[in-house]
Amino acid sequence: MYIIIHDRVDSHVSRNRLLWNSLPGGLYALPQYSTDPAQFPFYYAILGKSPSQQFTAVIHMVTPLQSQISPVVRLIIAVAKSKFCAQIVVLWNGDQPLPPRNKWPSTSVPLTVIEGQTKTMSCRFSPHDVILTDAVLSLDEDSVLSTNEVDFAFLVWQSFPERIVGYPARSHYWDSSRSRWGYTSKWTNDYSMVLTGAAFYHRYYHYLFTHYVPASLLTMVDHMANCEDILMNFLVSAVTKQPPIKVTQKKQYKETMMSQGSKSSRWADPDHFAQRQTCMNAFSHWLGFMPLVHSQMRLDPVLFRDQVSILRKKYRDIEKL
Repeated sequence: MYIIIHDRVDSHVSRNRLLWNSLPGGLYALPQYSTDPAQFPFYYAILGKSPSQQFTAVIHMVTPLQSQISPVVRLIIAVAKSKFCAQIVVLWNGDQPLPPRNKWPSTSVPLTVIEGQTKTMSCRFSPHDVILTDAVLSLDEDSVLSTNEVDFAFLVWQSFPERIVGYPARSHYWDSSRSRWGYTSKWTNDYSMVLTGAAFYHRYYHYLFTHYVPASLLTMVDHMANCEDILMNFLVSAVTKQPPIKVTQKKQYKETMMSQGSKSSRWADPDHFAQRQTCMNAFSHWLGFMPLVHSQMRLDPVLFRDQVSILRKKYRDIEKL
């Protein structure tokens, strides 16, 4: 309410009319972040602004760096090889001491390691000053992505800079027997969430997540060490009124995480699924409505799995994964 009154009464400092007359409106375009509409991804199309040409990879990490063949090392190397990668930021939130610099792989792009001041899940979406690009690639330390998969997803994000674009998808449904929202990871053609363990989005959503979401919900996420990815999906869908974008088949995402036996993997936690059901209803209660939108659209590279020579395909290794 203060934001509305401030813009209406103090005309000499009021913001551009575009912020109020075009969706999603001034309440989601926080003036503390910027008063320039061009700084918000949901106004790019109206203003004819081109999306970021590079991205920053942000990897959330809690397990020790065992060796140069660790999954996170392979992930860093694959992401760093992307021609669109500007830098890699590792958020170290482990209980053990920060690994020494000589344990980290050498990369052609800057690699910055930030030691977490608080051991929380919500801190992975903090608006760190070190992130200089508009595009953010959010990654779990045990994500399995090739350079081709990263490049393709980023090019798709450039066409949808206001949305979450990524690989692992999930869905929601209305459970009439319990009169509540449910969460499902069943493999279907329908989805309403793209998990932030391997997804692109605009860095503004870090700021919105940190400063718009009630502290009680952030505390809930941190207490359970769960659901921060669902909360980000709720927030972005509430802003855009649109579903996220899923790219290419990645059915083995969950199975791969479980087979690695990573201690940081939350898939093995028996309470994990039940907590996510609880989160769905807490988040929808906060907003007063269910913002998630179902979609059946999936974007694949040209000639993906077509019966043609592999030499004709730009992203040759994606369908082998």
